[in-house]
Amino acid sequence: MRTFHVASGDEIKRGGTTDIYFVRTQKVLTAKRLATRHAHAEFTVGALPDGWPWAVFCGLEEIVTLLEGVPVDVAALPEGTIFPATDYYGVRVPVVTIAGPYGNYCAYETPALGLICQATGVATKAARVRRAAGTAHLLAFGTRRMHPAIAPLLDRASYVGGFDGVSGLSGARLLGIEPRGTMPHALIVALGNAAAAWKAFDDVMPAKVPRVALVDTYADEKADALAAADLLGKALAGVRLDTPASRRGNFPEIIREVRWELDLRGFTHVQIFVSGGLDETMIPALAAAGATGFGVGTAVANAPTIDFAMDLVELDRKPCAKRGRFGGRKQAWRCTACGGSGYPAGGWVVRPIHETRVRCPACGRRTQGLLQPVLRRGRLVRTLPTPTQIRERVLKQLAHMTR
Repeated sequence: MRTFHVASGDEIKRGGTTDIYFVRTQKVLTAKRLATRHAHAEFTVGALPDGWPWAVFCGLEEIVTLLEGVPVDVAALPEGTIFPATDYYGVRVPVVTIAGPYGNYCAYETPALGLICQATGVATKAARVRRAAGTAHLLAFGTRRMHPAIAPLLDRASYVGGFDGVSGLSGARLLGIEPRGTMPHALIVALGNAAAAWKAFDDVMPAKVPRVALVDTYADEKADALAAADLLGKALAGVRLDTPASRRGNFPEIIREVRWELDLRGFTHVQIFVSGGLDETMIPALAAAGATGFGVGTAVANAPTIDFAMDLVELDRKPCAKRGRFGGRKQAWRCTACGGSGYPAGGWVVRPIHETRVRCPACGRRTQGLLQPVLRRGRLVRTLPTPTQIRERVLKQLAHMTR
C-alpha cells in the first residue's frame, strides 16, 4: 500500500531518523566498552540567518517527547525565550544541554537538532512579523507551502511567535484554539460571482464565524468592498484583499482608497484584512494605510532554519571541546533589567557552571541563570507551559525590544 513519505512518531522516538554515522558511533563505543562514558553536550548556534540579532527558542516540548524515558539529564532555556547567538563576549549561548552516558543519546542528535532548528526559525520569523504588524491581527496561512506532515509544527511555532490564530485544522487542534480563515477564490469561482458566494457563505456558516468577504476575484477591490457592505450590512465583519502582485500597483494606496470609501458610507466597522505574499518588510506600510489584519504564509512557514549544532563539551566530567568551541559545562545568564547592551531583554553572559554570582557585563547588576532542568534520568521534572503561555512570554519580551 502506498503511503506518505514521512517517519512515524515511533520511528523518530527510537532514533530511526538519525544519520548513519551516529549508529556506527554507537556500535564502536559499545564494542570498545566506552558507551557508558559520561558526556555533557550543548546545543548552540554561531550566527543567526539574515543578520538577525535574536531568535525565539522553540521546540523544547518535542525534545522532551524525544528523550523522555531515555536515562539522560536535560536542561534548557524556557521555551519562548528570546536569545542572541552569542553573549556579550562572543561566547555561544547554550539553549539545551544533555548529560549522561553518551551511548544512551548519541543516536538522538539528528532528530533533536531537527526538532529545534525548524521550529525556532519559524517562531523567530513569526515574532519578527509580529513586531512589524504592531497590534494588527495576524493569522498563519503557511501550511499549504510545506509538507502537510509538519503542519501542526508550523502552526504551533507561528502561534508561539506571536500570531493570533492559524488556519490549519491540525494545528488549531494541537493549540486548543478554533481555526481561523475567510473564504477562497475557489468558492467565488464555483458559484459564478462574488455576490453569490458572499450570500451563500452568510446563509450557511454559523453565527460565530466572522463574515469576511474576499473582494478581488473578478472586480476592483473598492467596488467589491462596497458591494459586499451593501449586501451584508452590519453582518459584514471585514473584507479581504488578496490582490495578485501583477494587479496591485500601489497596494497601500488601494487599501487607503477602500478604507476611505467604506468609512464615507458609514461602514466604519468593516475591517480590512490583507494576504498574499506578505512579509515583515511590507506589513508596516500596509498597516499604516489602514489594514487591520494580515494572513501571512510562505514568509513564515518557509523561514530560514536556525543552524544549531550539538557538541560535546565535557567527557568523564572533565572539559573537552573540538576546535571552535569552548569546553566545559556552562550556564547562560541574562540581566532582565538592563536595556543598554544591545541584546534582547538585557545583557547575556555565558560562564562556567561553577560560577554562581554573575554580574551583567553591561550594567553590573545581578543576572538570572536561564538553563533549567527539564529531565532527570529521563523523567520530567518541570511542568511544561502551554502554547498560549509560551506565546505570552514571547510577547512580553517583544514589548521591551529595541531592535
